[in-house]
Amino acid sequence: MKNFTVNTKICFGEKALDRLLTLEYRKVLVIADPFVVTSGLITQVTDRLQKAGITYEVYDDVVPDPPMEKVVGGIRVALQQRPACLIAIGGGSAIDLSKSVRKFAGEIDPVFRPQLIAIPTTSGTGSEVTSFAVITDPEKGVKYPLSEESMIPDEAILDEELVKSVPATITADTGMDVMTHAFEAYVSVNNNEFSAALAEKAVEICGQFLLRSFSDSGDSHARRKMHIASCLAGLAFNSASLGLNHGMAHQLGATFHISHGRANAILLPYMIEYNSGIDMHSKSKAEYPPCVRKYCNMARILGVSNFNEITTIRALVSYVQFMNKEMNIPLSVSALGSISEEDYNSKIEFMAEMALKDGCTATNPRTPTKQEVMELYRKIW
Repeated sequence: MKNFTVNTKICFGEKALDRLLTLEYRKVLVIADPFVVTSGLITQVTDRLQKAGITYEVYDDVVPDPPMEKVVGGIRVALQQRPACLIAIGGGSAIDLSKSVRKFAGEIDPVFRPQLIAIPTTSGTGSEVTSFAVITDPEKGVKYPLSEESMIPDEAILDEELVKSVPATITADTGMDVMTHAFEAYVSVNNNEFSAALAEKAVEICGQFLLRSFSDSGDSHARRKMHIASCLAGLAFNSASLGLNHGMAHQLGATFHISHGRANAILLPYMIEYNSGIDMHSKSKAEYPPCVRKYCNMARILGVSNFNEITTIRALVSYVQFMNKEMNIPLSVSALGSISEEDYNSKIEFMAEMALKDGCTATNPRTPTKQEVMELYRKIW
């Protein structure tokens, strides 16, 4: 038996942030990215809280891929303040930290169980509707994906006004993260009809609106659509999980501090080839892995379906590379220009070992070996 549950109330559309005016909580803790505070975006939340007569404190000691000490700091503040609700505003890091704070604070004090409202300011992670969070151990250079149902936010507020000021580079990286979420959920061994429908719609929206959103930050319609696509893809992978693409990207981020969306974007063309078993040297076969049919369906949705399975997979790989080029995302790790080949090669074996242990890898449609993962890391150099 399978289950599909949406535990998060989603508020979206014009003036979605006005939901804050109707909150019944008297005291909240706002957990925000530092940029959200310094840029003034935080006032979109705090002004409404003040108008609603709600007492609040702001915790902004948030950094990308939250390290354990930042989580501990958030737990300390939460247990001191004991708010009825946590409001996370920012990218995936702020939301992930908020999830982790609620989880571990509740384990320390089981009576403490605040509500959690997630307000994303980037259109990429889908963290506002998932049970997943990633925290980091900087000393070991390891990312730890956490996942349990209790970590799912109670509410998500999607308001495109918060993403209009996002720089084009972040729009590109997070947009390709959305596409990767949808692709991986779609071919995951845990996929189902509900997750598939969500993934298909997310990819359809990306095909229509990602380049528009990248090219014109003032295109409110495109920004709104990509914000929704991110949420749809999050719902898809919350049900079906992800795959090796994310398992490997987590290690690139932990080891070389490559942004998560950019690491996924670099890996995605190679992962489609690896999972399908189809590359530029492939010849027709009588039978292909089940994921090939799914990749071909994604190609049809994106308008790049071709003569047969091989040419369609090749067209899909070319499409992903085209999207990366159009949005100035490097096609290889070496093109980033910040990592030496010697340093990179010295870390490949360790990254491969950690990628195989990553929880996302378990639902990949093709079971990888250590040597295969190492070869994939070499290919993306």
